Amino acid sequence: MQTWRRTFATSIARLDHSGKAAGHVLRCAQLLQATRQDGTSSFQDQEIRVQGFIRSVRKQKRFAFAEISDGSTVKPVQAILTPGQATDLSTGTAVEISGLWKACPPGKEQTHELQTTDVTVVGAADPETYPIQKKYHSPEFLRQIPHLRLRTPFNSLLARFRSECSYQLGNAFRDHRAGGFTQVHAPLITSSDCEGAGETFTILPRESMGTDPEVSGHFFRTPKYLTVSSQLHLEAYAAELGSVWALTPVFRAEKSDTPRHLSEFYMLEAEVNFMRDLGALTDLVEDLIRDLTRRLYDTPVAQEILSTKRTGESGGQEGSTQGDALRQRWLGLMEGPRWRRITYTEAIKMLQHAVEHDGAVFEYAPSWTGGLQLEHEKYIVETICRNQPVFVTDYPAAVKPFYMLPSEGSTGVKSQEDSTVACFDLLLPEICEVAGGSLREHRLPNIIENMRRHGLIKQQEEDASEGAERKPDGQAYPYTSPDEDLGHLQWYADLRRWGTAPHGGFGLGYDRFLGYLAGVSSVRDVVPFPRYFGRADC
Repeated sequence: MQTWRRTFATSIARLDHSGKAAGHVLRCAQLLQATRQDGTSSFQDQEIRVQGFIRSVRKQKRFAFAEISDGSTVKPVQAILTPGQATDLSTGTAVEISGLWKACPPGKEQTHELQTTDVTVVGAADPETYPIQKKYHSPEFLRQIPHLRLRTPFNSLLARFRSECSYQLGNAFRDHRAGGFTQVHAPLITSSDCEGAGETFTILPRESMGTDPEVSGHFFRTPKYLTVSSQLHLEAYAAELGSVWALTPVFRAEKSDTPRHLSEFYMLEAEVNFMRDLGALTDLVEDLIRDLTRRLYDTPVAQEILSTKRTGESGGQEGSTQGDALRQRWLGLMEGPRWRRITYTEAIKMLQHAVEHDGAVFEYAPSWTGGLQLEHEKYIVETICRNQPVFVTDYPAAVKPFYMLPSEGSTGVKSQEDSTVACFDLLLPEICEVAGGSLREHRLPNIIENMRRHGLIKQQEEDASEGAERKPDGQAYPYTSPDEDLGHLQWYADLRRWGTAPHGGFGLGYDRFLGYLAGVSSVRDVVPFPRYFGRADC
C-alpha cells in the first residue's frame, strides 16, 4: 500500500493539466517546506526541476554554487553545479535547472541542495549592466527602478504579503458575526470630491488636451474626476445589501512629499446600514483589525515577515531587535487590551495640559479650532496612551465633510463652530492615523442644509447644465428653493429621500496598515509602483 501510494503521488505530480508526462517542476517554497523535523525531505533523492532567477553564483575550481529564487519564498534553493554548467550563469539570469534533491553534509546552513544534472538558460542577464546585485541597495535607489526592485527578496515578500492580506481580509468580512459583508465594486470615475478638499485629478480625453472643455464639450457632459473615496457609492450599495466593503484604488492630487503620502493608493472601505451608535462602529473596526491580524499571523508569509533579516533591503532594518519588536506589535494588536476611546475635546485638553504642566513642546499650539496635527497625534498615541491604539472621536463639525451626523448632545448647540460630529480617527503607534469613519447624516432636510452650508448647492442660474429635478409647476427638489440646484449630488440626496435608515462606515489606509504590519516605515516601499508628487516612473 505504501509503495502504491508513493508511486501514485509521484505520478500525479509528474502530470501537467493536459495529462501528458512532464518534469517534476516544483516551486522553491514547496521544496523547502517539505523538509521534516528530522532533517529528511519528502522529495529527497528525487529528480526535480526548478524554474527561477539566479540570485547569486559562486564559481570555484571544482564546483559552482548558485542560489535560485522564484518569488515563492525569501529563502533561495542552493544548486551545486560543475564549472561548465555555471559558465553562462550570473545574477538575474532566468534558468531552468534539473537535478537530484540531496541532503547536505552535517554542519551546512541548508539541509538539502540540488545536485544539478541539466541547466537551461532561458533569459540571460548582463552582469555588467543588471542593477540588482547581491549587495546593499538603498530604498531611494530601488524606488528609481520599481519594475526591477520586486526581484529583491524583501520586496517580493511584501508583494506576497499583500496578496495574503487581501485573501484573509475577504474571509474576515465574510465570517463576521454580524452576518457577513458583501464585497462590492465602486466606480473610479466620479462626479464629486467626497472629502471636500478639492485635491482631485480631472478626467480629460487625450484629444481634448489643450482645448477648453467648456467650448468643445465634456466627454461625460460635465467634469468628472478620479475617485478620492468610494464611500458615497457604498452608501447606495448598503441601502439594499446591508453591510458592504470594497478595496479600491483612490487618487489624491496632494502635493505632499512625505513617506506617508501617495497620489494613488488603496483604501479599504466599509458601510453598514442600520448603524446608530458610534461606539458600535469603533467596535467593528477594532474587531476587524484584530481578526485580520490573527488570521495572518500563522500564515507562512506572515512568519517570513516576522523572522526575515532585512539587512540591505528596501524599507528593512538590521538585526533581530526589530523583528522582536515587530512580533510584539502583532501580539499587541491580537491580544492587547481594548483600545482606548477619547473625544477630540478631551484630547485637546490633554495636549494643553501637557504643554502647561509636563513641558511638552509643539510647533503648533493645540487648540480646539486648530485641529490635530501629526505631532499632536504622535503625542496622544505614544505618550498619553503609552503606545497603544486609540480612537479619537467627535471632531468639530467645521473641520469635517458635510455627510457626517452630529454627535449625541451636539444637535442643540446653537453655534456651528462649537458643534461636533459622530466620527473617529484611529491612531496607531508610529504611523498615527490609519483609519477614519463616521455615522452618516441620514435625514433629508439635514443633509440638504449641510450641503448648503458647505457651498455644494448652486444657484440655478449659475449652473443649469446639471439639472435638478423640476416639476411642471416649478416646484423644486424637497427642502430646496426653486433657484437652488443639487447638481451632481442629487443622487446622493435621493438615498435619503426614499427609504433611508441610520448608517455609518469607515475607511482604512490599506497600504499604510500593511506597512505597519510589515515594519516598513515608508508607504513608498510598501506599494510596488508608487505614485507621488513628481514621480510616476513606469
